[in-house]
Amino acid sequence: MKKTAWKFLKLSLANLSALALSLIVGLGTPSGARADEAYAKSRLKAMSDYMAAQKAVSFDFDAMLEVVTTDNQKLALASSGTVRMKRPDKLRSTRAAGFADIELVFDGKTFTLLDKNANVYAQVDVPGTIDHLVGELRNKYNRPVHGADLLVSDVYDALMTDVENVKDLGSGVIGGVECDYFAFRAKEVDWQIWIVQGKSPYPCQYVITSKLMTAAPQYSYRLRNWKTGDKASADDFRFRKPKNAKKVDAKDLPVLEDLPKHFVSGGAK
Repeated sequence: MKKTAWKFLKLSLANLSALALSLIVGLGTPSGARADEAYAKSRLKAMSDYMAAQKAVSFDFDAMLEVVTTDNQKLALASSGTVRMKRPDKLRSTRAAGFADIELVFDGKTFTLLDKNANVYAQVDVPGTIDHLVGELRNKYNRPVHGADLLVSDVYDALMTDVENVKDLGSGVIGGVECDYFAFRAKEVDWQIWIVQGKSPYPCQYVITSKLMTAAPQYSYRLRNWKTGDKASADDFRFRKPKNAKKVDAKDLPVLEDLPKHFVSGGAK
């Protein structure tokens, strides 16, 4: 029985390798490449314009961050969360990962980040739009917002920076929804996106692959329960302080990264 199972596994791996090879050959010489590239860009632009036009948006997400150990083992860290957004300057997002339970709230003037596990929160005055908030958190506080590329007002401009190659890969199905499937290559990352077909071209899934790190780890962000307008989940975007929550200084803002405390960055195990 074990011998039969092992033989089947070896055959499966061989078939998988053959499939991978055929994909490499097929993707290396695409037909109608210029037309495919133009279509991919037009669909991405349509998605960007559609999302920018939605004043109220809510969705849930599942994220997966790959990390690579010092002995080249890939580990996938999973998290899920919610996004509630009202353009141009209201945002609430939650993310739970087992080892983390984070909520961020932005009311157009003040940004609040709550670490529910530690029951501490920090606040920063950042008056302006969601775009301004995303930039401030990334550049000033080194706290990038998860899925931020898909939240800004011009998604097309944010994603197309340094893009060198574009592929139209047909269609795929994400969560039972048929989507157009495109792949893009930039200087430091490759990324893929699946966009819902039809008149509401929101992104179903977004995957980023590092080209600068060993084993090319990926970050994936899958959207579900997409709602807009009156159907979007209602929110007043006020921070509700939990009982006994302690306020900490802005420099001690809880970290938004997906790494548990027992994971050590760098050479240590």
